[in-house]
Amino acid sequence: MAAITLEGVSKKFGAVEVIRDLNLEIRAGEFVVFLGPSGSGKSTLLRMIAGLESIDSGKLLIDGVRAEGLAPGSRNVAMVFQNYALYPHMTVEENMAFGLRNIGMPADRIKAQVTEAARMLEMDKLLARRPAELSGGQRQRVAIGRAIVKEPKAFLFDEPLSNLDAALRVRTRVELAELHQRLGSTMVYVTHDQTEAMTLADQIVILNNCRIEQVGTPMQVYSRPASRFVASFIGSPAMNLLPVTLTGQDDRVAARLGDGSVVPLRGAPKGEGPWELGIRPEALTLAAEGMARATATVVERLGDRTLVYAKLSDGSQVIAQDGGKSQVKAGDSVGLTFDTAELHLFDGQGLAVSF
Repeated sequence: MAAITLEGVSKKFGAVEVIRDLNLEIRAGEFVVFLGPSGSGKSTLLRMIAGLESIDSGKLLIDGVRAEGLAPGSRNVAMVFQNYALYPHMTVEENMAFGLRNIGMPADRIKAQVTEAARMLEMDKLLARRPAELSGGQRQRVAIGRAIVKEPKAFLFDEPLSNLDAALRVRTRVELAELHQRLGSTMVYVTHDQTEAMTLADQIVILNNCRIEQVGTPMQVYSRPASRFVASFIGSPAMNLLPVTLTGQDDRVAARLGDGSVVPLRGAPKGEGPWELGIRPEALTLAAEGMARATATVVERLGDRTLVYAKLSDGSQVIAQDGGKSQVKAGDSVGLTFDTAELHLFDGQGLAVSF
């Protein structure tokens, strides 16, 4: 396993800037996920680490060694692609062994490494099959096995689960987490699926508009988003964001919603508006009276909880949470209570401010 360091890294495709002066430290043995919307540069960044895209400026260090000028095969990293890229005429065993044969590894060592990787991935009974005889999940495991046998310093995954159906994605996600625990290797994983990021990552790197918005553990980026973008991107359903004006001073500051309702804050924020108040649906609950009133428009019954989509009198839309046995119906007038310990405030630049 190896640490990966990027210092002042930038990348353009013609006049289009994709990565701008990016700095990142990935510690040895970490499972790091690059998360962001389409076009945020996450796959390009991964390919730059792999050597499949050049770095226009900046430094890349892998295990302390400058690597931006090295050929992909000299970086000792292994990449698993979105498309499995298996040779259809070869068996599972031959696909996994192909790269090792190309570098002239002795046959007995190839056999040992392929056998061990197949056992680890529970593919040892499928070594004689060809890709057409495998399920999508099994094909992806072959692609992962092909990377494991190389014994790389780091594994790079480019949206490896996106071609799988929902149930198989869940199962393969668990297998990846278990694989990381067994190998203890550095793993860098690209996805636009926040569920994958939250369940797999030691650290999430959230990318947007050519730069890093935030780096943190899954619960750090969920509980303390650094910007309005992170707050709206992480969480399903997304965080409620409401334009507010601030009233009062010192320890008596409150946020006034568009409908005139007042939500007390636990301190005085510093910065300049216009302000937006953020609160996640689980922290906005239904109550007989509440701090604000709204009209339920849609009710989603999810078994363990109920999501209530509601509209304030000024037209603002919010999502609140009620119990699994909620009796609320569309059209009902409901009271909303804000958990003041779970409020977020964003300034005119879209950055989180403390209060």
